[in-house]
Amino acid sequence: MTVSRYYDVKRDERGKRYLEPYVLGSLLLGLPLLNKGTAFTHEERRALGLEGLLPPHVTTLEEQKERNYRRYRLIENDLEKHIFLRNLQDRNEVLFYALFVDHMSEMLPILYTPTVGEAVKQFSHIYRYPRGFTASTDNIQIIEEALANVPLNDVRLAVATDSSAILGIGDQGFGGMAISIGKLAIYTAAGGLGPDKVLPIELDVGTNRADLINDPLYLGVRHRRLTGEEYFAFMDRFVEAFRQRYPNAVMQWEDFGKDTAFAVLERYRKVLPSFNDDIQGTGAVTLAGVMAACRLKGERLSDQRILVYGAGAGGAGVAQAMLDGLMREGLSLEEARSRLFVLDSKGLLLKGRPMEAYKEKFAQDPARIQGWAVAGEVPNLYETVVGAGITVLLGLSGQPGSFTQPIVQAMLAHTTRPIIFPLSNPTSASEAIPEEVLRWTQGRALVAAGSPFPPVELEGKTHPIGQGNNAFVFPGLGFGTVLAKAREVSDGMVLEAAYALYDYTSQHHPERIYPPTSELREVSQYVAARVIRQAMREGLAREERLSGLGMEAIQAYVAERFWQPRYLPFRPAPGKPGGV
Repeated sequence: MTVSRYYDVKRDERGKRYLEPYVLGSLLLGLPLLNKGTAFTHEERRALGLEGLLPPHVTTLEEQKERNYRRYRLIENDLEKHIFLRNLQDRNEVLFYALFVDHMSEMLPILYTPTVGEAVKQFSHIYRYPRGFTASTDNIQIIEEALANVPLNDVRLAVATDSSAILGIGDQGFGGMAISIGKLAIYTAAGGLGPDKVLPIELDVGTNRADLINDPLYLGVRHRRLTGEEYFAFMDRFVEAFRQRYPNAVMQWEDFGKDTAFAVLERYRKVLPSFNDDIQGTGAVTLAGVMAACRLKGERLSDQRILVYGAGAGGAGVAQAMLDGLMREGLSLEEARSRLFVLDSKGLLLKGRPMEAYKEKFAQDPARIQGWAVAGEVPNLYETVVGAGITVLLGLSGQPGSFTQPIVQAMLAHTTRPIIFPLSNPTSASEAIPEEVLRWTQGRALVAAGSPFPPVELEGKTHPIGQGNNAFVFPGLGFGTVLAKAREVSDGMVLEAAYALYDYTSQHHPERIYPPTSELREVSQYVAARVIRQAMREGLAREERLSGLGMEAIQAYVAERFWQPRYLPFRPAPGKPGGV
């Protein structure tokens, strides 16, 4: 089976990889997976019908990176920088990824959060080049035929969204495709999966946004969202067709609303290996960061009293991860629950008050709040911090500024070093500004955020602000699952990814909560290896070549298969136009 209908990857007599293209000339230059631009050699230009179509000078990849980076640096607006990089990706994927890898920390906030939020909003207005696959209410009845049109034959990982709850900005209709594209750019640059092995997917089931439906430039279907049986009939049809087209693929569900996120995950996680990054990835990366902050305090997770503010998909995922971490330290489920307090928009989750089914496991016994000073029927955020003696405050509410000075300073009565993570994205949705939190606590708080923030200078000391970015977990989790050929993405594999991130930080950056984003590739390889080992322990790995391998050998296996952004030589296929 060829990897694409446009080319195949083969090995020469010395085992070196090369590309065998099935298109030539200007058609080849129009395919970003194949286009090398001015880096095609003179021999390749003659063999591939490119002579005269390119400038005479043959440039190196390094020269191409320098030219494009200079242009990038001249752009002042972040959205325009995003558009510039996406245009480069749509022209020449190897060059795009080589540039991204070289400038990971600088470009990550441009290609993903927070800038991608604006790109999502503007997606129909800045649309340029078709990328990815769209399953919509217009084509779901012929979904098998539509998937057959995808030119990639060996997809190993897809990111699919129905765009119902994008970041902290809600229903974005067809614009959610930008999230799938952005996530997969990280999978390739930081997670080792080649660009021909990934597929961004938009599940366009409609939008409830009248402004989008009435926008003459909107590119999605123009009706309200499917719900209930109609929604799951659509999803069932898509999942079965996708599984038939790509039997070796892992699926990452992304930015589904809380009404569907849990149901979609449970309905399909054993049908095809899949996970929900908002639930499981957010939980894993937060658990790793909180444990690192506890280490900096000289304490354990089980010494803390934890408040999760926000009970959507991300908040519930974080709450579950906290329970898992507490029980891993030896606490019973009931003991773990007694240390965990979860608030939604109505206040503290208490047994007996109305709530969605997925929240019930986090609800406290009303007897536990006896003696608290509570003005209403349900404790609010401040009242819970005071009454429960909170030492760890985690924000996943999307409510900017909700961690106020009185709330933050109330924590100082219970701990000398409060752990405070305002994790909501994008930056405009953050529950607090790290600089303010540090100032309110005289520099004693241990702070990480969901979006990138600069280091804080306070009283002669520099406080780095760790970024609780899911990119520290999902690329390694996905890549490890792919390499293991795991039958499913188990809860144990997700939890192992969290502890792998914690261990990496402890070993390489013991003074930090999270590693710098410049080390995403190293983190991903370590996380992938640990995930593979866990899949083997649970009997979920189907890759026979892993049998009997120890951790060191697994790490070597991962490193050997980690995709590198380098140009491969071309050899036209014998018997094809331009071939020998």
